[in-house]
Amino acid sequence: MATSSTKRSLTRFYWAWGILTVVGVVLSIWLPHRYVPRMMSNDGNLSLTTMILFSVLAAPVASGVYAAALHIMHADRYRGEGVPPAAEPIRENTKLLVTWLTVSAVLTVFVLVWGLGALAAENSTSGNPLVVDVTGQQWVWTFAYPGTHVVSNELYVPDNREVEFRVTSLDVTHGFWVVNFGVQVDANPGVITTIHTTPDKLGTIEVRCEQFCGLNHAFMDAIGHVVTPSQFSAWLSSQPQGA
Repeated sequence: MATSSTKRSLTRFYWAWGILTVVGVVLSIWLPHRYVPRMMSNDGNLSLTTMILFSVLAAPVASGVYAAALHIMHADRYRGEGVPPAAEPIRENTKLLVTWLTVSAVLTVFVLVWGLGALAAENSTSGNPLVVDVTGQQWVWTFAYPGTHVVSNELYVPDNREVEFRVTSLDVTHGFWVVNFGVQVDANPGVITTIHTTPDKLGTIEVRCEQFCGLNHAFMDAIGHVVTPSQFSAWLSSQPQGA
């Protein structure tokens, strides 16, 4: 039967666990919205939601570890020769161990199912995407629109239509990263790699290189725009026809 000192010690443990969990959940929700760039595509929103969700689910696990460490340092610290610990060890509390293992198992299964669903959603396609040929070279991005002969150093895409980026490089390996879409793929010389996303918000986007590609790597960026379908058609019509 648990002693009064053990009950008090476990009560402190549960309070610490609860308080740390609340702090972790609040930070998991607030920090991404504070520091992550604005997401403007289905993939970006899914990535942000996944990051927040996984952080929230990890909060009670991490908090349990920290609370257990505090509990052990308090209850099992050295008190002198022949002096027993202030409370029974956590490993001897069957109810606590069963709760810990059950919650961890449920969270693990949930994360697995969520990840499989997110992977399936990422690999899905509408069958009628807007194709954009993306070419990286030291140290500039070029965007071409097959069927129109339009070539530009700024990326224009219409909202609410799937975009298929076909990415390659003319020299070294670059990293095609559309920050606000939450998509990234390597641009390898002599190879075309595809990636899909669907913009869902109007505005300006950033395109960066995230693979070190030489002296001016840090300056290899481009501006992009998500516009309405009519604005996109007008932009295409206004561009000079490339080769």
